[in-house]
Amino acid sequence: MPFTRGKKHKEAAGNKASKGNTAASENQEEATQVKRTSSPPHGAPKKRTAFIDITNAHKVTISLPGRKRESAKKVQKKTNAASVQSKNRTNLQKSSSVSSEGSPAEKERSDVEENKKSEEPQRDDSSPAEEPADVLSPAAREVPAHIQRQTIPKEFDIDLDNSEDCYMCPEYAKDIFDYLKKREEKFVLSNYMDKQPYLSPDMRAILIDWLVEVQENFELFHETLYLAVKLTDHYLSKVTIHRDLLQLVGSTALLIACKFEERCPPPVEDFLYICDDAYKRHELISIEANILKTLSFDINIPIPYRFLRRYARCVNAGMDTLTLARFFCEMSLMEIDFVLERGSRLASACLLMALVTKNLGGWCPILQFHSGYQVSDLKPVVRKLHSMLQAPPDDNLKTIRSKYSHKVFFEVASLPLVDVDVLEKALASS
Repeated sequence: MPFTRGKKHKEAAGNKASKGNTAASENQEEATQVKRTSSPPHGAPKKRTAFIDITNAHKVTISLPGRKRESAKKVQKKTNAASVQSKNRTNLQKSSSVSSEGSPAEKERSDVEENKKSEEPQRDDSSPAEEPADVLSPAAREVPAHIQRQTIPKEFDIDLDNSEDCYMCPEYAKDIFDYLKKREEKFVLSNYMDKQPYLSPDMRAILIDWLVEVQENFELFHETLYLAVKLTDHYLSKVTIHRDLLQLVGSTALLIACKFEERCPPPVEDFLYICDDAYKRHELISIEANILKTLSFDINIPIPYRFLRRYARCVNAGMDTLTLARFFCEMSLMEIDFVLERGSRLASACLLMALVTKNLGGWCPILQFHSGYQVSDLKPVVRKLHSMLQAPPDDNLKTIRSKYSHKVFFEVASLPLVDVDVLEKALASS
């Protein structure tokens, strides 16, 4: 028999009214809260925590580090007092009965001695007595030399201000960047264009210029861009490809870098779209597996951008100075000659050139301490950067210059290049 419209309407109105009353009661601060019963419905399983039945939670004692166990101590004291009282009651009963073997006083004295013996911990005579732990000699307490932490002078400790910020890892920041600097030796490249008969440095520069444009359109991190360029260079140094696949390799390297660096990497379809649907999905997935297999899945390659931000903190460089150094560093991505340089050395040279351009001094001792480079180590790279920026710009490669000509980047691309004589004087005096 079907339900009548009126009855159904009344039931729906009743449900809406109950929902409305519930929502109104939740919004009122002083409304009485109705507690839900802990008993499960008929036939439903019992409510449990991860490992403990919730009905027995009050019987479980959880000890947290740093919390005093006052309640446990009180319980232990009560049990000890109860045991002592029971023993005393037994002793009184024994002392009240006089035996024929001695006087009451002697019997009481013997009972007391027996109680003392029973309270003393029993020790097995066959087992040797516990010897006190040997005190470590000063030589044994010394930390091995290979794991000793480097002592940082107070005037060079740039992480001291972040001592309370656990996200900045102030205790390990210096060790982390020292480790990255050592790891660079594993990823040293050479000019691989001789092994690529179908490619040229100009083609690579066009690819990098396109990757910068994609990074801007997708609003990706700069670390993603630098890592994508590194992955592309390392793959091309080991595998010979045709020019038709160069864009596929670059976009796939950017996809891998996004998965490594980004919080929410773009989907595969977006990378196929930016390639103007020139490639299929299975081709991109196949080249992704090929890149990872060729690089042995070791893609945590140190990039110059991380070192640049670290070294800029050493001298409290302003955002405009750091942005100028970033412009120099990003321009170097398109040049095949800078593929040979370590990321830490390239970052140091870009920062030194930015400091000289801004007339903020040269390579100071704190920078030498944290980077490990002296001015003599940076001179060839700085001169190479100056020659690159002094060359006339290519109309086909203008993405980076237009990017850093924006107000967001302090229009650093429009700043005049430092004179070569001023630069050489700063390099000689540092």
